[in-house]
Parts: sequence; structure tokens; C-alpha cells
Amino acid sequence: MMAYYLRRFTRLLTGHIDGPLLGAVLLLMGVGLTVLYSASNAGWARVSGQMVNMLVALMVMWIVANVPPHFLMRLALPLFILGVILLLGVAVKGDIVNGARRWLNIGVTRIQPSELMKIAAPLMLAWYFHRYEGTLRSRNFVLGAILLLVPVGLIARQPDLGTAVLILASGGYVLFLAGLSWKIIAGLVVAGLAGAPVVWSLMHDYQRQRILTLIDPMEDPLGTGYHTIQSTIAVGSGGITGKGWMGGTQTHLDFIPERTTDFIFAVFSEEFGLLGNVVLMGLFLLVILRGVVIASNAPTLFTRLLAGAITLTFFTYAFVNMGMVSGILPVVGVPLPLISYGGTSLVSLCLGLGILMSIQTHRKLVHT
Repeated sequence: MMAYYLRRFTRLLTGHIDGPLLGAVLLLMGVGLTVLYSASNAGWARVSGQMVNMLVALMVMWIVANVPPHFLMRLALPLFILGVILLLGVAVKGDIVNGARRWLNIGVTRIQPSELMKIAAPLMLAWYFHRYEGTLRSRNFVLGAILLLVPVGLIARQPDLGTAVLILASGGYVLFLAGLSWKIIAGLVVAGLAGAPVVWSLMHDYQRQRILTLIDPMEDPLGTGYHTIQSTIAVGSGGITGKGWMGGTQTHLDFIPERTTDFIFAVFSEEFGLLGNVVLMGLFLLVILRGVVIASNAPTLFTRLLAGAITLTFFTYAFVNMGMVSGILPVVGVPLPLISYGGTSLVSLCLGLGILMSIQTHRKLVHT
């Protein structure tokens, strides 16, 4: 009898968990804790805090993995509407922190509604295109683009250009996977390039300065160019094999800014070198490839679009952060997924990974 209940309990815990995906996630989290310990100068409080964040994120991932995709589909529209309402609330009465209006005080705590949109936007678009699967026309893609641009515009206005770009990318992946014509994509690219001067004029001074700093960080080496210069020095000084764990001079002499959050990849590169970076990218690739497999095996258009968008968004997170730290992309507030310190981004990432697990483990229950 005891063995029977033990089997049922084990099945309850692991029945909707995708083993390969969970394994890659846990390995990346282990790497994150290891490099965070060094980046925080052996600060156990920082590491223990991140452990708590990881436990919460893993719990969220497990809960979402047990939610059937058809129930997630029902949540798409109300979740999107709630997110837009909260973003409007931020625009009207949001708290200003460091010159940006991104937080909303709801009495017991402050929330950042833009984080909700990282999931709500692709979820909404996947639901919309699934609903019109048999009758997709150009007008559907136009309306889908409008649905996407509403939250993106509200977030860019805060201003939070990094998050706005990530949500634009996640929604854009849904449009692409739903069958958006290459001719339209090429036209949008041309239109974007043509409208670059207008976009430039609408950008805030600090945003324009980030792009100018990318071109020539030495123009202001102790100001706007400092982050890029110090991070690229750390990445390059790691060489092939790195300086060893806890042995990074740029890190422990406090040259690398934000080294536990956005620039933690610079710490990792300095201490583990090119070989360590190859291993790290291999772990990221495992998550991405597993996501691609889940998307390709998904039984419905909704689940295919959602799984594909989540996977490509995860890739975008990693690519943008590594590009930013390596000096090939402007500095934006994008953490390295599952590695950087922080609870909000970690929970939102694991929520997306939980959706991937739900799609994979519930697919046999869907009649095709």
C-alpha cells in the first residue's frame, strides 16, 4: 500500500515535468549560483537569496507545467486585458524609480506589469491566430500587429526600451510562425530603416547615448562607455581557459559594474574563458533545441505558436545579454537567463519554461 501511494505521489510530482528540459535548466541554475558566489565576493547572503528565488521559480514552473494548454488558452484574453490595464495604471499613477515610471503600487506591494506582458503578449497572439486558423488573411496579421504594439508602446513610453524590444520580439515570433509573408517582413525592415531618423528623434537622450557609446565607447570612458569597456576587457582577459573560479581581477577589483545582474556574463567569461563560454552556450543550446522539439511536436496551432515564441524569446534573452556584455549590442537591462541574480525575471522565465513542459506532457491528451 505504501509503495502504491509513493508511486502516485512521485507521478504527481513528475508526471508533467519534461526531464531533458528540467535537467538543462538545473545545470544552468547551478552555473548561475557558482558564478554568483564569485561575482558577489563570496557573499553568501546574495547566493542564499538567489536560491530562494530559484525555489520560487521552480515551484511556478511545476504549477504551470500541470496546467493543460487548453486552460492556458482560456486565460490568454483576460490576462492580456489585465496586463494592458495595469500598464495604463503605470502610465497614470506609476511610481518613478531612477527616472523611469515602471512600477505600480497595489497597496501590499509594487509590481512591474511589463513582466506580465512577456508571457501575456505571445499567449494572446497565439490564441488569436489559433482562433482564425482556417481563415487567416492579411487583416489578421495587421490586427495582430496592433495588439502587439499597444503594450510595446506603453512600455517604451515608461521608458523601458529593453523590455519593449523583448516583448516586440516575442510577439513578432508569433506573427512569423503564424505565416507572415517574407515580402511583408522585408517591407517592414525597409520601413524601419527609412523611419530610423524619426525613431531617433523620439528616443530619450540616454537611449541615443547608448547607441553612440556602442559605436565609440572610448568617447566617454569613465561615463557612458564605462560598462562596455570594462565588460569587454573582462571577456577578453579570460583567454582560452580563464583565470579560474574566484580569480577574476576585473571582478574582484570592482571594475565590472552590475556584475551580479546584467553583467554577470563578464564575470563568467573572465574566470572560465572561451572553453567555459562554449560549455555555457551548449547548455543554452540544449534548452533551445528542446524547445524547438516541443514546438515541432505540438498538436495544435496555439501550442506550436506559443512554444516556438517562448523558445525564440529565450534565445533572444541570451543573445542580447551576451552581445551587450561583449560590446556588439547596446547596453540594455536584459539579464542572462537563469544565471543573473534576480527574482522577477527568473520567475517569468520559468513560467515560460513551465508552459513548454505543459505543451509537451499534455500533447498525448489532445485528439488530433
